[in-house]
Amino acid sequence: MQAALEAAGHTVTVTEITDGLHCDLQPFDTVVIGASIRYGKHRPAVLRFIASHQHALEAKPSAFFSVNVVARKPGKDRADTNPYVRTLLRKTAWKPTLVGVFAGKIDYPRYGAFDRQVIRLIMWLTHGPTDPLGTTEFTNWQAVDAFAAQVEVLHK
Repeated sequence: MQAALEAAGHTVTVTEITDGLHCDLQPFDTVVIGASIRYGKHRPAVLRFIASHQHALEAKPSAFFSVNVVARKPGKDRADTNPYVRTLLRKTAWKPTLVGVFAGKIDYPRYGAFDRQVIRLIMWLTHGPTDPLGTTEFTNWQAVDAFAAQVEVLHK
């Protein structure tokens, strides 16, 4: 997404949302927040950031996207049907101009032993990949590119 927006001539600043992040959103024309799911939730720091910056987010075009493997399932790959996106938007009063959801990937070799086993259990329960040596890419990159193009339109 960053590369696509920069190729279109936009300056992009990428910052990790962590607890205690103080960020002045005023200088930015458009704000995009992306968050992944860990253990069934978006990180609390993301929710706190949105809550503390809600007025600034609503004062300009803004976008949100979630990365979660539930989106690999047909019918769960849209913002209005993805349970994690719906929950986040319900928990915040923020109404982003644009919302997207992408499936991401399962990368077992990158996980620690505990995370690998927990994710394997979740994948087994949801009929996903469980090979502890495997990596499975679920991301629909065309959808990511389309989302980036929509973000660019917001910026104009």
